[in-house]
Amino acid sequence: MKVVYTEAHRKRASKTELYGGELVSPFECPERMDYILDRLNKTGFGEVISPHEVQSTALYKIHDKDYLSFLKSAWDEWKTAGFKGEAIATVWQSRSMPSSYIPDFIEGKMGYYCLAAETSISNGTADAAWESLNVALCGAEHILSGDVSAFSLCRPPGHHASNDQFGGYCFINNASVAAQHMRDKGLDKVAVLDVDFHHGNGTQAIFYNRSDVLFLSLHGDPMHAFPHFLGHADEVGYSEGEGFNFNYPMPAGTSFSKWSESLELALQQISKFGADALIVSLGVDTFEKDPISFFKLASDDFIKMGARIASLKLPTLFVMEGGYAVKEIGINTVNVLMGFEA
Repeated sequence: MKVVYTEAHRKRASKTELYGGELVSPFECPERMDYILDRLNKTGFGEVISPHEVQSTALYKIHDKDYLSFLKSAWDEWKTAGFKGEAIATVWQSRSMPSSYIPDFIEGKMGYYCLAAETSISNGTADAAWESLNVALCGAEHILSGDVSAFSLCRPPGHHASNDQFGGYCFINNASVAAQHMRDKGLDKVAVLDVDFHHGNGTQAIFYNRSDVLFLSLHGDPMHAFPHFLGHADEVGYSEGEGFNFNYPMPAGTSFSKWSESLELALQQISKFGADALIVSLGVDTFEKDPISFFKLASDDFIKMGARIASLKLPTLFVMEGGYAVKEIGINTVNVLMGFEA
């Protein structure tokens, strides 16, 4: 399995995250990639290759052009406004303030385009987001060229980013753009399986009214887990997309035996769908020691997870999402890939 990776992810090195009422060092940090790369090297797993630039219009079919322009200019606008710290949203267009206007001032823009305040924008964030997207597109190109599998080691992650909002450490929805790119290149049906602990709200919102991309998410119950406002089992798609969105929310303390029951249901739906390719939004924050999650999967369980995904016998692109128990993230990520390959 080829592993696509770029050191350019280090351009995003934010120093602040709002967590529990405090400004802390972000859980989503460059060191996450170091642990994964170290484990890849120690196990001799796969060829780690640098991405090439992929020509694709898929990004502009997934994300709003004004939102993309905002991402590129936000840091400069924030600094020009005279703010000293990193850019963090402090005001939102709430239910009591309906408006068709997007503010001109960066403070208002941040709130308009932000879905969660934990995620700051810092110098280099936009550059890293575009580099991360290119890593995902390169992985998609390997699948389109006939590879059975590929791993896009993306950072920053993407599955919380919607058409026009960032948050949850995500700015561009890498898996969604990769899926659109596959569709643009001739695949009729693509399935996106999200195994991150947190619901892939952005991916769901992007494909909610479409029948050509099947979305399935296994995650912590949104009544108790971020992102809270999407991810319930009765969210099944809208219009043409009805019946092509599946959520499997699970309670605190979920073990692998219970988690895998949901996985089996998701795999059945993917088989029924008749996908030409599978994209796995690979988050390993379902791990029992993850600091911001509440499932109880052990490291060996990730091997079994990969093996079960492989049973679909589909061309499969793994796109890195979350996982914040930094010490073990390398072991758990590579275990999924090794289980798949075995």
